[in-house]
Amino acid sequence: MKKVLVTGGTVFVSKYIAEYYVANGYDVYVLNRNSREQSAGVKLIEADRHNLGDILRNYHFNIIIDTAYCSKDIDLLLHSLGSYDDYILISSSAVYPEWCKQPFAEDSQLGTNKYWGKYGTDKIEAEQILQKRNPNAYIIRPPYLYGPMNNVYREAFVFDCAIQGRTFYLPQNGEMQLQFFHIKDLCKFIDSLLSFHPKQHIFNVGNKETISIRKWVEICYHIVGKKVEFVNIYDDIEQKNYFSFYNYEYCLDVSKQYNLINDTISLKDGLRECFDWYKDHSDQVAKKAYIDYIDINFSCTK
Repeated sequence: MKKVLVTGGTVFVSKYIAEYYVANGYDVYVLNRNSREQSAGVKLIEADRHNLGDILRNYHFNIIIDTAYCSKDIDLLLHSLGSYDDYILISSSAVYPEWCKQPFAEDSQLGTNKYWGKYGTDKIEAEQILQKRNPNAYIIRPPYLYGPMNNVYREAFVFDCAIQGRTFYLPQNGEMQLQFFHIKDLCKFIDSLLSFHPKQHIFNVGNKETISIRKWVEICYHIVGKKVEFVNIYDDIEQKNYFSFYNYEYCLDVSKQYNLINDTISLKDGLRECFDWYKDHSDQVAKKAYIDYIDINFSCTK
């Protein structure tokens, strides 16, 4: 039975990955401080990744799946490990500066993105130190991840508006494009990396098609069983005050991903899974005050 180490393992991406590999028969270890409930079937290594000492020294892991945020995360973990075979870093599309030519390809210039700031530059540094210390490691750069266990208030915000039968306040004309990737597809892509060990070591991942925010909201309302009515907001108002995405449109070139996996979960099916999970786990989402802002600043709330 192959041993997998997942850093974190208690929130969205790392939690889903850990449970996915438990369900697929792997021997799954999670590394965290034990400050949240652990998933069934995992083996906890309780530690702060910035103060590991020798706690990992006597383990051999076949696979390490790391959601590191910065170079320090990578450096300390690599220094503390015993032996391992494959290392996979979940990075981010935030490494691409917003002014760079789109769609972003894996060899596009990296740099500060004004929307993501330090988060993106820290991911760049994490990638760089990993490549320096382990050139055979794999780096994955997703766009917006979604799916069951998503604790970020994105589709859940739209579900709440639909449940309450609210008019939806849509930025501009609603044609801003978003690109998504289902968390299960991310796991399937990791499986492909482990199966084929391609020579390429950095991959953009994501759905081939982008979607307008108008269509995305319509799908979310339809899944709840409601029809949406829109009010378009053309005022010079910071979009993130009342909507769950920045006023930032980007697209990744994911053609190389599709050399390894043939298809992805449709956005409609994926969002339906999100809603089915959210109905019973709304307390696990970090909600933001978008609705309060709307009620205070816009006149028509229903």
